[in-house]
Amino acid sequence: MSEQAERASRFLSLHRPGRPLLLPNPWDAGSAKLLESLGFEALATTSSGFAATLGRLDGSVNRDEVLAHSAAIVAASGLPVSADLENGFADRPEGVAEAVKGALAAGLAGCSIEDYTGRSEEPIYELAAARERVAAAAEAAHAGPTRLVLTGRAENYLHGRPELVDTITRLQAYQEAGADVLYAPGLTDAREIRELVNSVDRPVNILARPRGPSVAELAELGVSRVSVGGAFAFAALGALVAAAQELRERGTYGFADQARLGLDAVRKAFA
Repeated sequence: MSEQAERASRFLSLHRPGRPLLLPNPWDAGSAKLLESLGFEALATTSSGFAATLGRLDGSVNRDEVLAHSAAIVAASGLPVSADLENGFADRPEGVAEAVKGALAAGLAGCSIEDYTGRSEEPIYELAAARERVAAAAEAAHAGPTRLVLTGRAENYLHGRPELVDTITRLQAYQEAGADVLYAPGLTDAREIRELVNSVDRPVNILARPRGPSVAELAELGVSRVSVGGAFAFAALGALVAAAQELRERGTYGFADQARLGLDAVRKAFA
């Protein structure tokens, strides 16, 4: 078994209902190394966090940029890495399959494909088309000696369509199409999360949200994976903003204690 295949197999084995994998989202090689040093077992890229490193908003990065970034995260860490491939950077299933083939070439252990179109007038792909896209992704992810862990994402809660029945219907379709993990970012209600988990036969990922259940509560609901999206990246940027405002507006250096904590962690992680 190749190193990549071993990482992919290990990544899937870490998805245990009731013992959720905590999957942090680094935004560059340094944050990947730091998170690995803190004891996490796997990593996932963040589209919004990566876009911010380029001075752009989420959804403005192209496929080649994302795959090159994903390869850099893989090279920086010994952990399994899953990539946020957004909507596969294509409407047609064959284009989605090409993105997944690129994920294989980048050395990834997994990737996710969402059903958000990127178009405000029609934000979510029609169900039949969305299922075909996941099926094409699954065929590409599972065809070779390395079986990438494919996550199928139902995005309707993030785009003005908070309908649990539709979310479950979509994730059941993505399961049938070959997705290994199912993800509905935006769900925060414990009752709805439990209903979703009980309605599918694949591990379920939940996005950590301030109003949502704690990790311990998600474990009780049968969740298999908890990710943070761009939250860690923007927490770091928030600390930068606070430090800069303190220096500019008050002329004091209270941020030095937090800087020392970061420096000590980096020295340990990068040594």
